[in-house]
Amino acid sequence: MSSDNRFDFEAGQGLARILHNVLLNYPTAEMVESFNVHGVAETWPEFSHSSDNKAGRAALMAYLSQWSVDQLDELKLDYGQLFFGPGEPNAMPWGSVYLGEQQLLNDKSTIDLMGFYQQHEISFSLEYKQPLDHIALFFAVIDQLLGLLVVNPNDESVRRTLSVLLQQHMLPWSHRCFELAIEHAQTDFYRGIAYLALDFQKVLAEEFNLVPMPARLHR
Repeated sequence: MSSDNRFDFEAGQGLARILHNVLLNYPTAEMVESFNVHGVAETWPEFSHSSDNKAGRAALMAYLSQWSVDQLDELKLDYGQLFFGPGEPNAMPWGSVYLGEQQLLNDKSTIDLMGFYQQHEISFSLEYKQPLDHIALFFAVIDQLLGLLVVNPNDESVRRTLSVLLQQHMLPWSHRCFELAIEHAQTDFYRGIAYLALDFQKVLAEEFNLVPMPARLHR
């Protein structure tokens, strides 16, 4: 992955895939060890050298440098309290709880997103039922769309689809999810991932010249 300032669609696709997998599922020892084997922290693009990027890379490198499998239970607990439960997660990963006044799952914003996906023939094969506005699923779609731009960087239809996804459905709330994850993370692993995700979505907004639609957040 390049560390210069030019956005690389293929590198971005790889980052989106990493974020999808890390944010959707409980961690495994194999996942963390693969981060070390592939040098994920060291090769994560620096983009514009933002403070979020620097903090994320530093936290992830610090965690991975002292990783041992004995820490897996602690890491699983951290994922659960941030994104899954039991109880109410500290960094709820579903958009509707931020955008809806009642803070419900599958609320109006989720239904709007489902309509957008149907319009663009975007579908998911999920291991278990999940509201489609889970933050990890946004990164799955970003992965798919950036993959199309790797093949044809000038495909205006794909660019528009990705721009609407980000501007209208993800960016109005996703920063709050990552800010809460940074605040509540008990490990440098998830703190680092949250910083890097926050930075990555800002880079995407800059690349596609987007200003997120204003939204009142309820968390």
